[in-house]
Amino acid sequence: MRPRVIGLVGAECTGKTDLAQALAQATDGLWVPEYLRAFCDTRGRTPRREEQALIMETQHAHATAALAQAQLEGRPFVFCDTTPLMTAIYSRYVFSDPSLLPRARLLHRLCGRTLLCTPDLPWQADGIQRDGPEARAAVDRLLREELAFMGIDPRLVAGVGTVRLEAALSGIA
Repeated sequence: MRPRVIGLVGAECTGKTDLAQALAQATDGLWVPEYLRAFCDTRGRTPRREEQALIMETQHAHATAALAQAQLEGRPFVFCDTTPLMTAIYSRYVFSDPSLLPRARLLHRLCGRTLLCTPDLPWQADGIQRDGPEARAAVDRLLREELAFMGIDPRLVAGVGTVRLEAALSGIA
């Protein structure tokens, strides 16, 4: 049986990382961390416009590698703590550059299910990659518009703690 790839998307500070880790633990799945975080930590800065494609492709490569590993290990799920689509959305938001969207749409096809984490959690600073609470509404709007354009009906994940985890588990059932 081929593992299902679940993409977690949402604006910053919507709990994607914690949720992806919790889902992997609850289902014996694998967790694919957000590459952007490692990129920023390694370089000590946020990415420039010309680095966005590299981030997007690396995120996808990590997800593809995790899918192969899950297949070998007989695991049921791969949980992607964000997808290339989020890189393209942020590239559009931060740099007014929509050029990555066609490729991101193609890469997002790897995901058998998309969970959209809603911005109902309190915003908190988390290193250098945070744009601030005002960015969340704009990014959430752009993301919802793009998912609708792609014909994807994401499962919404809202609430706090176990309520959020239960909503996500219900969304992948």
